[in-house]
Amino acid sequence: MLFTPTEEDRIQQAIRTAEQLTSGEIRLYLEDFCDREHPVERAAELFRLFGMFNTKQRNAVLIYLAEKSRMFAIWGDSGIHERVGFQFWDAEKQLLRTYLQAEQACDGLCQVIEQIGTRLQQHFPADPDDNVNELPDEIIYG
Repeated sequence: MLFTPTEEDRIQQAIRTAEQLTSGEIRLYLEDFCDREHPVERAAELFRLFGMFNTKQRNAVLIYLAEKSRMFAIWGDSGIHERVGFQFWDAEKQLLRTYLQAEQACDGLCQVIEQIGTRLQQHFPADPDDNVNELPDEIIYG
């Protein structure tokens, strides 16, 4: 397992905090090995598998990590991707890569989750009367 219970709590709290002011959703999927040549293919597959495209505003984001393959990807649904574009995702991937290379995965994930949350808040602010958590916040282990 990549994360200690304390680190898991930090990551889940980062997700909850990021989602408080937005209708957007963020999930983290962690597995040992990526069975695809490109991790973005696996992220897209998991995004579909977990029904993350079913959010009301198509604004869910999946962060995918394959620890032993040393691969990762970030997949944003069409609603958020149309607003932030490839440049944003590339910057987030570079930030996460820097932390992963320094063996600071938890810190990197928390930072990336915070920044994605900020962007989601800008484009999809929460409705104070209807901000349903459409997807669970727990880390998914594969």
